[in-house]
Amino acid sequence: MRITLPRIGLGGAPLGNMFHPLSEETADATLNAAWDAGFRYYDVSPHYGAGLAEQRFGRMLSGKPRDEYVLSTKVGRLLQPAGQPENAKPFVDELPNKRVPDYSADGARRSIEDSLERMGVDRLDVVFIHDVSEDQWGPQWREYFQQAMNGAAKALTQLRDEGVIRGWGLGVNLVEPCRLALEQSDPNVFLLAGRYSLLEHDEALDTLFPTCQARDVGVVVGGPFNSGVLAGGDHYEYDQIPPQVAQRREQLKAAAERCGVDLRAAALHFCLANPVVASVIPGTANPERPRQYMDYFNTQVPREFWQTLKRDGLLREDAPVPI
Repeated sequence: MRITLPRIGLGGAPLGNMFHPLSEETADATLNAAWDAGFRYYDVSPHYGAGLAEQRFGRMLSGKPRDEYVLSTKVGRLLQPAGQPENAKPFVDELPNKRVPDYSADGARRSIEDSLERMGVDRLDVVFIHDVSEDQWGPQWREYFQQAMNGAAKALTQLRDEGVIRGWGLGVNLVEPCRLALEQSDPNVFLLAGRYSLLEHDEALDTLFPTCQARDVGVVVGGPFNSGVLAGGDHYEYDQIPPQVAQRREQLKAAAERCGVDLRAAALHFCLANPVVASVIPGTANPERPRQYMDYFNTQVPREFWQTLKRDGLLREDAPVPI
């Protein structure tokens, strides 16, 4: 059964020193700005900075009434103390922890206990099985996926049925694992990063979202700006922007400018217009962004813009758009 989430949340990857180091002062300022702007859904992971992001979120959430916010984190990588940081791409200046892949039931339970301790909270709302996908593990991903279905998925289902968590799903960058998980298990919600956006939406619309709708499974859209490219940034898929993506971005920007629309606002509203999407979670390490994101969320994008995109072939005809 689908669970209800705040329609906009904050993605935690940038708070784990993604791409560049972040001072503790800037991290605190960013997270406090998010709270002050009205964000009440936060998503994080042990993977982000090898525990660094969870520490930072925990510092901000300390003393906040637990019933006033929704918190999700991920399982699949246990952290062990190490002599030096791994600095696993795209993270830099991480905590000195080693990641150990573990998608077993016991690994999931231990990972949850460790995350609760790092963040200093007493419970989680949603738990995602992280990165059981080819982009992370190559051909070996199917072995990890089956370990997750036979282990972590069953443990999380039991925790959900016992009322310890509200729901669970996968947190991935690719569509295929989500489709397979629907065949083999009973998730509530997926966190799908970068696969449903103004730049890329065909596969999700064609192969995943119809099944999610039929099964009453929600989707949290991560990476609504595709690693920043739709927000004027320098990355796509956590790497350099390919020429064809840069060209499409310029076409979208031109259409937005003609219609007097901020492309970042349009990117958020496009995601939210799909009835399968439960929430959208842009991330940032800039204290000015949370208020801007909330302003985009509260902005109405004119119908003319969506009509322009469909007329110019930048958006397929059957893609849901705001009414």
